[in-house]
Amino acid sequence: MNKTASQLVLTFGILALTSSFTNTLGLAQNIQKPNEATKVTNSATDALIKVDGSSTVYPITQSIAKAYQANLKNNGQIQVNISGTSGGFEKFCTRKIDISNASRPINQSEMAACKKNGVSYMELPIAFDAVTIAVNPQNTWAKDITVAELKKIWEPAAEGKITKWNQVRDSWPDRPIKLYGPGGKSGTYDYFTEAIVGKAKASRKDYTASENDEVLVTGVNKDPNALGYFGYAYYQENKDKLKVLAVNSGKGAVLPSPETVEKARYQPLSRPLFIYVNLRSSKNKTLVYNLADFYIKNAAKIVSSVGYVPLSEEAYKLNSIHLYKGKAGTVFGGKSEFNLSLGQLLRKQKQF
Repeated sequence: MNKTASQLVLTFGILALTSSFTNTLGLAQNIQKPNEATKVTNSATDALIKVDGSSTVYPITQSIAKAYQANLKNNGQIQVNISGTSGGFEKFCTRKIDISNASRPINQSEMAACKKNGVSYMELPIAFDAVTIAVNPQNTWAKDITVAELKKIWEPAAEGKITKWNQVRDSWPDRPIKLYGPGGKSGTYDYFTEAIVGKAKASRKDYTASENDEVLVTGVNKDPNALGYFGYAYYQENKDKLKVLAVNSGKGAVLPSPETVEKARYQPLSRPLFIYVNLRSSKNKTLVYNLADFYIKNAAKIVSSVGYVPLSEEAYKLNSIHLYKGKAGTVFGGKSEFNLSLGQLLRKQKQF
């Protein structure tokens, strides 16, 4: 058998194997608090698949890992950590991990780092998120907030100056405003600052920062004067502990929800979420392929179960095709895009 025929046999063998895994035991429904790494193991093998990056994407990937390992036929260990989107890409582009969770597209400096280190990446969008603005339930004065007011609060010039609620809106009380938000390695931080302030990473620094969204949820819940922002799934999981604010971008105040995201009404804070897969240079190519294939085929159910918005069936089919063909690269050119709808994301995927 010649080399090309052998490769075809191997490829179709992998596809046949992975397709048999799509009907695994029940999908995980609960979000584990990401205070430490999730490590799902199988004693049959010592092979380790390493995943790191976004805390926003973490609940999806953690549930995928549990569902994947519910079938004892699936070999390998899966380790899922949180270091923020930027932290994940740092490891991904230096071959320290196999899959990077990301709440924004890969940027130009990360693309250059991957190229320098010979890391070929596959960009797979897996869900849509609504960056959520939350306050403490004891907050009786704020029900909505404008994009301009968010900029007034979070821009670098606000540091040490905008410290009270009535400085943001005259009708709000003369009370201190305590801020909670993602740290500098977070993709949510990058996306929010660029969408609201106008430049990625342009933010005041005098706030409680963490790459772990659970820390932010806890901070807002315990502080009556708090305002914070994080991924929608963390609000969904903690509705009894938080109060969400509607966001007005000039067309009326809109609450985040699956419906307002799907209809492209919750703008500019709706965004796609991704995984980036290093398939070609992974030591465990077959295992990484199997996991990525399982991820795509089960994403819609798990995305919904943890509180995000699934993509269309066609979008997931495109992911499967891209994975099978080994389509490497990005359709975002190293930067985030705002006011992107699910349909527009699908059209971008077709550009591959």
